[in-house]
Amino acid sequence: MHNIWLIARREYLERIRTRAFLIATILIPVLMGGFVFGSGYLSSRAKSAAHIAIVSTDSTFAADLKNQLHSGKNSSRMTVDLLQPSEATRARLDLDLKGKGELTGYLWVTAAAPSSVRATFAARPTFTYVPRSAGDITTEQTLSSAIQEVLTREGLARQGMNAPDIATLMTPVAIDTSKTGSSRAAFGAAYLLFFLMYMVIMLYGMNTARSIIEEKTSRIFEVMLSTIKPDEMLAGKILGVGAVGITQIGVWMLAAGLLGSTPLATGIMGGGHAPISLIQIFFFVAYFIFGFLVYSSIAAALGAMTNSEQELQQLNMFLVLPLAFCMLMLFVIVPAPNSTLAQVVSLIPFCSPLLMNFRISLTTVPPWQIGLSFVLMTFTILAILWVASRIYRVGILMYGKKPNLPEILRWLKYS
Repeated sequence: MHNIWLIARREYLERIRTRAFLIATILIPVLMGGFVFGSGYLSSRAKSAAHIAIVSTDSTFAADLKNQLHSGKNSSRMTVDLLQPSEATRARLDLDLKGKGELTGYLWVTAAAPSSVRATFAARPTFTYVPRSAGDITTEQTLSSAIQEVLTREGLARQGMNAPDIATLMTPVAIDTSKTGSSRAAFGAAYLLFFLMYMVIMLYGMNTARSIIEEKTSRIFEVMLSTIKPDEMLAGKILGVGAVGITQIGVWMLAAGLLGSTPLATGIMGGGHAPISLIQIFFFVAYFIFGFLVYSSIAAALGAMTNSEQELQQLNMFLVLPLAFCMLMLFVIVPAPNSTLAQVVSLIPFCSPLLMNFRISLTTVPPWQIGLSFVLMTFTILAILWVASRIYRVGILMYGKKPNLPEILRWLKYS
């Protein structure tokens, strides 16, 4: 145990003192903050830059639509001009859009021609929106929503409903989330934890393999193996690199908590306090430890079988494929986190660190499923460590040719 501690301590201190560790530890929170505050700033700038023209012969409808756009919470700063339709107006607007004018786009309203009293209510005008940019989807969606509300108000007024009753009926319903928390914030926190887990497991799993390749290249193993058993060296490397990962995660989680408590961040996430709870942090750390042990053991075996970074990249698929499968399963778990398929894939030991933790962040998972996932991961880790340690014993002293499958099976038999 003493030798394992020495190897783990050496790996830990050697990595946290590197510039790469310090840069990554500081850079990721800075990028997180830049994303949160930058997106809020750009969003506000996008709202203030919107400038449209409404061209309609119905001045009442145009004025109502303008008021709706100004009162909408997503477009309160939109500039709206009201114009009367004519060929000269269309030509001037098209010229403005093609040039360097301030116009974002214009909405051309063509009135319907009803033939009866019944048609007066049933017929609707046609709306044509001409944007400056084909990618201006946000303004188009805002206009569509505002037009729908204005038409609904006019239809209710034609049915004899008075203005106060219409205003009461059209008032958005406020849902109390004081007990359950904001669903939007919880969903964002679940995604944040998933991608953080994905990134850290892949990063530090590969670091274990790279550490073995570096020492094989420098022939340090041949000296160290005279006093330390290969199994002890493997365990020390996994523990040391894992401790580095936990240290970095702690810094990132602290930074995420500080960013999540700012007014701008909570506004973007849907309001409320920091959405990541202590229970989520506990399961995140627990599943990270088990997930790291699974993937770092595989990475250690891959590092022992290869002699260079180029060879390691060719075998990287054994780490990437399970993680990519977890990414695809998000589309299954998000709409139905308690479905049979979601439960099955989250119990697969290679997927549990990511998918079970993701389900815990989204919904209430039965305790027996959580316990079963840890049991299955434990047996999987023991099996992988058994195989990896035998490959490690022989592979770390093998140089030159790349081993094939029959030769790896002989390593397992001889060791």
